[in-house]
Amino acid sequence: MISHCPVGALPPWSPTGEPPFLFDRRRSVIRDIQQSLELELLGEPNVALQRYQTRPPEDSGSWQSSVQDWGEEVEEGAVYNVTLKRVQIQQAANKGARWLGADGDRLPPGHTVSQLETCKIRSIKAGTLERLVETLLTAFGDNDFTYISIFLSTYRAFASPADVLGLLLDKYGDLDSTGSDESGSPTVPPDSRAAVRNAIASILRAWLDQCPEDFHQPPEYPSLHKVLEYLHRTMPGSDPERRAQNLLEQLQRQDQSEPESEGGFHGNSSFCLGEDEEVEVDAAEDFLSIPEDLVAEQLTFMDAELFKKVIPHHCLGSIWSQRDKKENKHIVPTVRATITQFNALTKCVVCTVLRGRDLKPQHRARVIEKWINTAQIYK
Repeated sequence: MISHCPVGALPPWSPTGEPPFLFDRRRSVIRDIQQSLELELLGEPNVALQRYQTRPPEDSGSWQSSVQDWGEEVEEGAVYNVTLKRVQIQQAANKGARWLGADGDRLPPGHTVSQLETCKIRSIKAGTLERLVETLLTAFGDNDFTYISIFLSTYRAFASPADVLGLLLDKYGDLDSTGSDESGSPTVPPDSRAAVRNAIASILRAWLDQCPEDFHQPPEYPSLHKVLEYLHRTMPGSDPERRAQNLLEQLQRQDQSEPESEGGFHGNSSFCLGEDEEVEVDAAEDFLSIPEDLVAEQLTFMDAELFKKVIPHHCLGSIWSQRDKKENKHIVPTVRATITQFNALTKCVVCTVLRGRDLKPQHRARVIEKWINTAQIYK
């Protein structure tokens, strides 16, 4: 959320960290643009100003950064971090062009001047679930897709997918043709209703793409059906509706063809040795015959496949810390798979080194050396 404010209306940046104060015109780095354009021609004829660009004094510490922390703003249900940022805009150098409303970016370089403008940027720091979901819509309007991704990756620490989906669709998605919601809120203009529908559709599309596991609720899939019902009613035939339908069919086929694994997670078993499995190791000579780079390549491939399937919210401390509870033995399966693979590899190394009491010390030393060389490549 960015708001443009006149430079003179905001305090300057303080390099010493002191509280901001109102602009002192005698110390202001940004001078009045008309004063900046005054030139002493020294009596030389045919001198014309072609371009002007403000340049800060080299010894001015206030120009070290274009972004300055401003503080916090508190509203009902939300706390925002506020920063000030200086941005450069192009303005017509000719007064007549400015009076006519000519845009600086549409004029030749020689007919524009650069001017600094201060923007106020707010980012939500904490808030109720309702305000966080509301910020999803405003973030889409501000092209702040980073917030949307971060929210989708972390919201499970304090809410369920059904909670978020209910707020998103029931509160903001059920605007009738008159522009009022079920609670009798004031009428919403048609343009605003269309903007809200587009924002919700884009958020749902990102949700379906980034976190399809949130909708894996066999056998009825209530959340996915709720999404489909909303999209079919408001945006029939749209891309988000096709994505939701494709995901539903994919999950149904998956549940019918494969037995459900831990937590509904599929596909890691083929790349994991298995911590509880007995690692069968042939004679040490067979292991020594395998090229070290091949061993490292295959181990890297197995790790890569596992890490690509890690779901971000499985790494949250608030979720991972619950794994040892009896009722949560099936949670975070993607992270558990990487740990199982690491433990299985450790067991494999121990077995190849210690297995076989009749193995000569020189031969055992060669096995250890081979694992060390493999690890150097593997890292």
